[in-house]
Amino acid sequence: MLSSLDDSAAHRAASAAPFGAASTHLAFADVEPGEDQRWSTWPATQPSERGPEPRPDWLVTSAAALDTELGIVKTGKEADLWLIERAVPGAPADVPGNAALLAAKRYRGAEHRMFHRSAIYTEGRGTRRSRDVRAVQRASTYGREVARTEWAYAEFAALSRLTELGAPVPYPVQVSETEVLMEFIGEGRTAAPRLAQVRATPDELRDLFHQVMDLMRRLAHAGLAHGDLSPYNLLVHRGRVVAIDLPQVVDVVANPNGFDLLHRDCVNVCDWFTRQRLECDAEELFGELVGDVYR
Repeated sequence: MLSSLDDSAAHRAASAAPFGAASTHLAFADVEPGEDQRWSTWPATQPSERGPEPRPDWLVTSAAALDTELGIVKTGKEADLWLIERAVPGAPADVPGNAALLAAKRYRGAEHRMFHRSAIYTEGRGTRRSRDVRAVQRASTYGREVARTEWAYAEFAALSRLTELGAPVPYPVQVSETEVLMEFIGEGRTAAPRLAQVRATPDELRDLFHQVMDLMRRLAHAGLAHGDLSPYNLLVHRGRVVAIDLPQVVDVVANPNGFDLLHRDCVNVCDWFTRQRLECDAEELFGELVGDVYR
């Protein structure tokens, strides 16, 4: 559930500057967060916790906005995905910047089972404090909290980097503690289907294949690999492939397992397309991508 934030005078004063005293007064005087609502968390985030510029025009940055929880989209072993509407009460919803649907990915708490993310993904990343490393290795309560926060920030960083590269990923709106807010990919309140669920004509399948190849090459040019790529973490929205589930993105050279993970991505993707009767040679693709990494 979303917790109702304190509607204090300090919150009102801090919120007034971005959009003017009159609109602030109306928004906060006439509206109280209801059940499954909270004030927008955007004003509380630091610049480094917000998505890259240029930001899309649909992004809602007003402190007068409310976040309304609309239900769960998907449950997972490590995180759950919720549908959130961020909107300014009383403002025209069809005007960009007044209302938007967002996906809130929330990494699970310490009471749940330990993360399945293997250390093979984190090798080569920045060194953490030794206390945190030991806590994560022992799977203590504190260690689990550290782990889920790290994965949230790793996913946000990967989404931001790939957005800057022009890769097809959901726009990362913000990150706060263990929650990543991102663009919702779907029609209305229905999430876009995964590639594995799509029934495409031969021509459509060929186009989807080329889009996936372009994604993999774009990452390889930047020295990166998805690390867990499959038809189950590729969405298809209006004929466009969108990659999701990105906290494990690896630097292929810095990570000792990088090339193995890149090879696994190639095998997973080619195996699926081959089963759809579209020829794909995993070893040939891997060789091309390795060349892209060193280009």
